Amino acid sequence: MTDYNTPLFKGSMITLCFMILGMVIIGGITRLTGSGLSIVEWKPITGIFPPLTLEDWLLEFSKYQQSPEFQKINLGITLAEFKSLFWMEYIHRLGGRLLGILLLIPTFLMIFKRQHRSLWPFLVLLWLLGAAQGLMGWIMVKSGLIQDPHVSPYRLAAHLLLGFAVFGVALWVTLNLYRTTLTVERKGYSRKALLSLKKLSYLLLILVLLTAFWGALVAGLKAGLLYNTFPLMGGHLIPPEFLSQTPWWKDLLENPPGVQFIHRLLALMTILTSIGIWCYQRELLIPKNLSHAFTTIMLSAFLQLSLGIFTLLLEVPLPLAVLHQGFAFVLFGSVMYTLFLLHQGTK
Repeated sequence: MTDYNTPLFKGSMITLCFMILGMVIIGGITRLTGSGLSIVEWKPITGIFPPLTLEDWLLEFSKYQQSPEFQKINLGITLAEFKSLFWMEYIHRLGGRLLGILLLIPTFLMIFKRQHRSLWPFLVLLWLLGAAQGLMGWIMVKSGLIQDPHVSPYRLAAHLLLGFAVFGVALWVTLNLYRTTLTVERKGYSRKALLSLKKLSYLLLILVLLTAFWGALVAGLKAGLLYNTFPLMGGHLIPPEFLSQTPWWKDLLENPPGVQFIHRLLALMTILTSIGIWCYQRELLIPKNLSHAFTTIMLSAFLQLSLGIFTLLLEVPLPLAVLHQGFAFVLFGSVMYTLFLLHQGTK
């Protein structure tokens, strides 16, 4: 069997990428509906089974009633209301387990059918990152089960960045499966120009991830509920509270107005950089599919910025906020796709 006649391998990896995007959406809904702290234990194996009897539900509810979220925020909710919170978090955790089960398919095909064995380092990395993501998810939840019924913004940001890492590796593996069709014609094109575009694309990738990191801090600190105007913040380009804390780094990471300002600034830098790269590549002689990839990046960055602005102006409605979080992965994926093409063209 040849490496490229492997529809099951390809299908499982494509499905994995879409399932990761689905997990991002479900995770956003879980956070925004306040469901993330409803399951107060981490049972990686036995937790796959939900409560099945009234006695099971009452036991889970009694455990939740000992949590700070129940005692400080949801005191007096009924069992039926608890169930709606529980099911959202359960679906999110179940999705993580299903991702692991799905990853078994390409792993077994590689080991026992000797398919795409050159990609084994990426599959190993996927397993490690997936395990780390599950552990970080619990570490994040645990931070809201001690005294303050809110998860640590830092742990929320780490959880999100690990999600980008898992998605990035899964997408890279998937693109490698189609590397015979995703080619960049090198004849007649300047390798030096492609290398310069590659460096600029890595810069853009860093900006996308930094913007997402501060976006997670915004979510964790609920800073999106402050200064719901754009482009000014309370009539100022820079909020009056900015750089009001000491040491200075706390203002960038823990002061809600400062965190929102940095997130806005990084988002604008991302869109301006994507436009700049798009304009620059138009002056170069590069393959059409690569030029189209840069156009996709620019349009994705513009749409992501627009979603962020409307989410802010409308005071963080759930559908827009979830779409804004999910589309960050689409923008990230478009940059990864472009880097893959550049990697192919500069070999």
